[in-house]
Amino acid sequence: MEDGPMRLKTALGLATGLVAAMSTTTLSAQTIEEITTAAKAEGTLTTIALPDSWCGYGDVIAGFKAKYPEIAYNGLNPDAGSADEIEAIKANKDNKGPQAPDVIDVGLAYGPSAKAEGLTQAHKVATWDEIPEGIKDADGHWYADYYGVMSFLVNKDLVANVPQDWADLLKPEYAGQVALAGDPRASNQAILAVLAAGMSTGAAPGDAAGKAGLDFFKQLNDAGNFVPVIGKAGTLAQGTTPIVIMWDYNALAARDTLAGNPPVEIVVPASGVLAGVYVQAISAYAPQPNAAKLWMEYLYSDEGQLAWLKGYCHPARFNAMAAAGKIPQDLLDALPPAAAYEKAYFPTLEEVDANKAAVTGGWDATVGANVAE
Repeated sequence: MEDGPMRLKTALGLATGLVAAMSTTTLSAQTIEEITTAAKAEGTLTTIALPDSWCGYGDVIAGFKAKYPEIAYNGLNPDAGSADEIEAIKANKDNKGPQAPDVIDVGLAYGPSAKAEGLTQAHKVATWDEIPEGIKDADGHWYADYYGVMSFLVNKDLVANVPQDWADLLKPEYAGQVALAGDPRASNQAILAVLAAGMSTGAAPGDAAGKAGLDFFKQLNDAGNFVPVIGKAGTLAQGTTPIVIMWDYNALAARDTLAGNPPVEIVVPASGVLAGVYVQAISAYAPQPNAAKLWMEYLYSDEGQLAWLKGYCHPARFNAMAAAGKIPQDLLDALPPAAAYEKAYFPTLEEVDANKAAVTGGWDATVGANVAE
């Protein structure tokens, strides 16, 4: 479809308020050749919280391993949330073993806070200038990787009337059916689902929508509609969580995995349409800092960006790559409908931070549901 590049232009235009303006950049002092040589000498890369089905990471990782067979890949806890990734850095400051992550992939709110806590180190990839200014740290400590919009993944075998908006989820017909795709006390995906629910009530993005979202999930829980189980493709297929609130790219990947068994529908709700940006960062305590840099160079290369796009995620360099004719038409055609992105709201960093504080700090007291595997 011809609207692929325009879709991203619209979406990233909305994202300009995410972060304060950035300063003039200088790229890494090391050349790619120097980084590659040093990374191969280190011999290992340790990541965390990268499930194969998330953003096409299975293919991303396979591509990196094929290009750099000298570097052993060590993936920790694929189901961890953003807060868990931060804690893994803190817990392994003095550990240079296999439990210490070199890199993290976290929700937008976690990038600046990790930098402020001294948990990240700077690196500007070769394609730095093609990452939009509004979604990267001026010093190179964190930088956007991809984004999507919040959606409902629905098991059509078990749900006769597919909900079209947040308010629909409160109806009695959805008793024991609605789940989040993470723990809202630690998972960025779940924390932002609460924000989207709050925005659907008319609350302003940030603290107000976070609190309104908590009230929404309290109603959902009190009504018996909320299932305190982390929703995945498997739990949806089994009937434990027939409706899962998750990023559209995760829903699309689940649809492909399930392959019609059961049939599913993916709904971008009519209101509270929220876009979420994730960011990459290198641990300040990375045991293999050069392997970490090489991983970043790969992720932000054309090959890495297209691998994310195959996983239905809009990569940070989409605009520049589309303008240069680097994106195959079949990948554009496979993306979610442009309309979903045209009406999506990109919260500012301040709004994301305020929501995160409200949700993580108030979930237990307001909702009181212990979301777990």
